[in-house]
Amino acid sequence: MSIVVIGVNHKTAPVSIREQIAFSPEKLADALQQATDISPESMILSTCNRTEVYIKINQKDEINAIGQWLATYHKIKHNKLSPYFYIYQKEDAVRHAFRVACGLDSLVLGEPQILGQLKVALKTASDHKATGRTLKRLMQFAFSTAKKVRTQTSIGSNPVSVAFAAVNLAKQIFSNLEEQTVMLIGAGETIELVGRHIHSTGVKRIIIANRSIDNAAKLAKEFDGTCIGLAEIGTYLPEADIVISSTAAPMPIIGKGTVEHALKIRKHRPIFMVDIAVPRDIEEAVGKLDDIYLYTVDDLHSVIEENLKSRQQAAEKAETMVTEEVKGFSAWLQAQDQVQLIQNYRTQLNDAKQETLEKAQKMLANGKSADEALQFLAHTLTNKLAHQPTSAMNKAAHNGDIKLLQAASKLLGLESKK
Repeated sequence: MSIVVIGVNHKTAPVSIREQIAFSPEKLADALQQATDISPESMILSTCNRTEVYIKINQKDEINAIGQWLATYHKIKHNKLSPYFYIYQKEDAVRHAFRVACGLDSLVLGEPQILGQLKVALKTASDHKATGRTLKRLMQFAFSTAKKVRTQTSIGSNPVSVAFAAVNLAKQIFSNLEEQTVMLIGAGETIELVGRHIHSTGVKRIIIANRSIDNAAKLAKEFDGTCIGLAEIGTYLPEADIVISSTAAPMPIIGKGTVEHALKIRKHRPIFMVDIAVPRDIEEAVGKLDDIYLYTVDDLHSVIEENLKSRQQAAEKAETMVTEEVKGFSAWLQAQDQVQLIQNYRTQLNDAKQETLEKAQKMLANGKSADEALQFLAHTLTNKLAHQPTSAMNKAAHNGDIKLLQAASKLLGLESKK
C-alpha cells in the first residue's frame, strides 16, 4: 500500500495548461467516481494554481492509469500533458501533502486559503464515498501540521496573497486609488479578500458582478458597493478603471469586443485588469489591446516576492516541523501494512487451537478420561504456541542477536516477570 500524488501546479505548468485540467465543482462527483474505479481511495484538489489527484495504490500500474485518465478526462493528449506532471510516492507524497496544507508549496508562501481548499476537497471526496481511512488520516495529519506551523512560526504574520498582490499592483499603477472605480467579478473567497483590501484603500466606488445577484448583493453591502449580474458587465465596464476577476466559469466572461466597446466610450482612458481565475475569465486577446493592462496569476510573481522576505526564515522552521510530522504519519502508515501480519498470526493461533481441540475430542470419544484429554490439550497447545518463539530466541541467543531477544522479551511481556 502506498500514497501517490499526481498533478500540475504553478511551478510546473503555465496557466494555459492548468486551466485545461481544472475541475469545476459540478464535475467533481463524476470525476471522483471515475478515479475511484482506478484506485480504492482518491481525492481531487483543484484550485487556480494547482490540480492534484491524491490516491492510495496497491499496484504500481495504477499510477500510470491515473495520469492517462487525467488526460483522457480533459480531452488532452497524454504526451502533451505528461511533461507538466509531478508524481510523488510514499514519504515524498506525504511530505508534499503536508507542505501544501502549510502553504509552503503555494504561489504565495504561507497563504492560508489552501488549507480551507484542502478541507473542502476531503469533504467532497468523503461525501461521494471516494476516499477512506488512509487518505482521511493523511489529511488529518496535514491539517494538524498546518495548525502547528501557523501557531509556532510567523509564516502567516504578514498578509500576502494573490488578492493582496493584485491590489498592491493596482496601487503601483494608480497613484491614488480613492478616485478610481473598481469592478470585482465573482463573489467567492478570493474576490472577498480582494474587496477587503481594495475597500481598505478608501476606494469610493466598487461594483460587484456575479452570476448570483444575491451573493453579489452581500459583498456589495459589505463594501458599500453596487451589485450587478454578469450580463450587465458590458454596460458597466466603461465606468471601471480597475477590473479584478475570479469566477469558476468554464469559459471567458469578458471578450475582446466588449473591452473594445468600453475603451471607445472611455475615450481610450486605460483599464487595469487582473484575471485571477483558472480557467481565465478574460480572453487572452484582450491583453493585446492598447490602453489595457492585463495581468494573470502568473504575472503576479514579482509583486508577491517583495512581500515574502519576512516569511523565508519562518518557512525554514516550518520545513523542519513538516519533516517530523512526516515521520509520524509514515510510522502510522507502516503499521497499517502490518495489520495483515496480525491477522495471519491470529489465524495461526486459531488453527492450532482447533486442531488440538479436535484431537482432544476424539480422545474423549475413544473412551479416554476427561483428565487425560485436558492434560493432552494443555500440553499440546502449550508446545504448539511456544515452539516458534522459543526456537527463534534460542537461535538469537546462539548468534548473539541482543536486539531480537530484547524485542521478544518486550513482545511476550517477559520484562515485567524479571
